[in-house]
Amino acid sequence: MTALQDIKIADFSWVGAGPRATKDLADNGATVVKVESRKRLDLGRRSPPFAGDSSNADASAFFAQTNTSKYSVTINLSEPRGVEVAKSLIAWADVVVENFGPGFMDRIGLGYEELKRIKPEIILASVSVAGRTGPMAGFRGYGNSAAAHSGHAAMSGWPGHEPHMPPFAYGDVIAPMFATVAILGALEERARTGQGQHLDISQIEPMVHVLADLYAEADEPEKPGNGDPVMAPHNVYPTRDDDGWIAISVENDSQWQALCRGFDQPNQAVDARFASAESRRNNSTELDEWLSDLTRQHTAETLAADLCRAGVPAAPVLNGKTLFDDPELNRCGHFTTLDHPVLGASKMPTPPMQMSDTPSCVGRSPLLGEHTRLVLVDWLGMSPEQVETLQREEVLA
Repeated sequence: MTALQDIKIADFSWVGAGPRATKDLADNGATVVKVESRKRLDLGRRSPPFAGDSSNADASAFFAQTNTSKYSVTINLSEPRGVEVAKSLIAWADVVVENFGPGFMDRIGLGYEELKRIKPEIILASVSVAGRTGPMAGFRGYGNSAAAHSGHAAMSGWPGHEPHMPPFAYGDVIAPMFATVAILGALEERARTGQGQHLDISQIEPMVHVLADLYAEADEPEKPGNGDPVMAPHNVYPTRDDDGWIAISVENDSQWQALCRGFDQPNQAVDARFASAESRRNNSTELDEWLSDLTRQHTAETLAADLCRAGVPAAPVLNGKTLFDDPELNRCGHFTTLDHPVLGASKMPTPPMQMSDTPSCVGRSPLLGEHTRLVLVDWLGMSPEQVETLQREEVLA
């Protein structure tokens, strides 16, 4: 038994901001039907890396990781008959999720007021860059637009340097977490009252939310780089491995003394430059140079284990390859290997929490339109002949 096995979701979202939320729900047992179209292919299916031919709509590893455990139907929403099929799916669903540009669902006849006429208790979750209300309600953009507007770009990078954009659309990762919570909250409210509602989730606000403590401290906070206002040392340091690094954080003087003992450097524990947290922060350049000379003599994994045993917070800096091979993550079941028709045997991340009585059950991502007949005929009651006709006429395309 899974936690959400009775929940049904019509997922009209695409790329990352919506699909990551519905992935969380699907991996925990919700039946999620992803509405796609060959006429307007999900940009996630066009996102690298690819297994083989990049023109193959089913070859994207990005899409595969973002859409585990879902079903896929193809519906051409630019066709009025396609919209009617979509309405049948909405009548079946508990929740509808979309992250199109503001106004798109209304223009095709699937706005919230119409959804309520189809099913009064429906829950609609809309994810966008700036939300559906306020002066930026019509703003169109991507995750990096949210990074700029939320302050993340200004706070990223090194002190004294220009703003730095995050290397990926961070808003597409943060906003879905809030969308998932909002959907679960709305389902709980509906269980009590029988009422559905429209959920408005922006990307900018969640990204401001995770930086709020920094902006509470000063009118114009400085870029912290790898530094910390309390801890010192607090940085990444080179190791003996090829391009290897270790992250080390020292919160108090007892950890600093443990670090010095771990490196057999007792004199440094009482060196006036480093004896207190304040002096270590004031002499951070010298501190980092001294520590780097020591860390270069060790491998990251061994040194991290030794320092942790000594009571010093430390961890090897993992990259994409070492992350997937990490014995701790694999031992705790963070990855599962799924057999995909195009990608082959592929490691996919499982939900990052473990529930003792209702464990997750992660399945592979769907091929484009793989379940059109199953969903429309077996679940919604359309005739096979009707589905075949609509496919032939490119309504289901």
